[in-house]
Amino acid sequence: MADEITDIWVYLATSPLLALTLTLVAYQIVHEIWSRIERPALLNPVLISVLIIVSVLVATETSYDTYFEGAQFIHFLLGPATVALAIPLYRQFDRIKANKVAIAASLAAGSITGIGSGLLCAAVFGIDRIGFVSIAPKSVTAPVAMGIVERIGGLPSLTAVLVIVTGIIGAALGPALLNLIGVKDAPARGMALGVGSHGIGTARALQESEAAGAFSGLAMGLNALATAILVPVVFWMFF
Repeated sequence: MADEITDIWVYLATSPLLALTLTLVAYQIVHEIWSRIERPALLNPVLISVLIIVSVLVATETSYDTYFEGAQFIHFLLGPATVALAIPLYRQFDRIKANKVAIAASLAAGSITGIGSGLLCAAVFGIDRIGFVSIAPKSVTAPVAMGIVERIGGLPSLTAVLVIVTGIIGAALGPALLNLIGVKDAPARGMALGVGSHGIGTARALQESEAAGAFSGLAMGLNALATAILVPVVFWMFF
């Protein structure tokens, strides 16, 4: 009986549908539980789902390459999902035009702070230039961050981890922190989440309101552009 179960698992482990099913089921179950317990910030569904999937992969000795082969369809959907952010952005376009100065100021402050925190870590903890390059674009979406790092000699794999961690922390703690300091305006909340925690923060902002989601999506895109320009400049100045 044990041999039959092993044979079945070996077959399933090589099937692309297993990784896809595992990802979707894990997230759906966690999200359902999270919704029923009043959505605590620290139990972000993305974080818990990642922990569950990693645990399953480790327990079954399944490689990431094997997992990604099946889950890459979800990765592909990131593109259409990002483009779909144009819909709430279009609906809020008049509001965006009316707040263009505030948006520019928020973007500048957020981009400089994100990069500056990486430079500060490099100075305080003695991180070398490779470490700085890898950590500096942590607040932008993964494809852009990894592209920046590849061009100027960092570690894309480290950057990917830092980007995910930054996004999860921002989405989990950002709304509570904004509440604590009295930021109630939806566009302001959206800008903060988009600049600080990219796509994961934008998904969280969309749960609050369409306006917050639209401004968060805008902030995510503009911050990616600003960071792609600023990180190489800072790198050449200090390293």
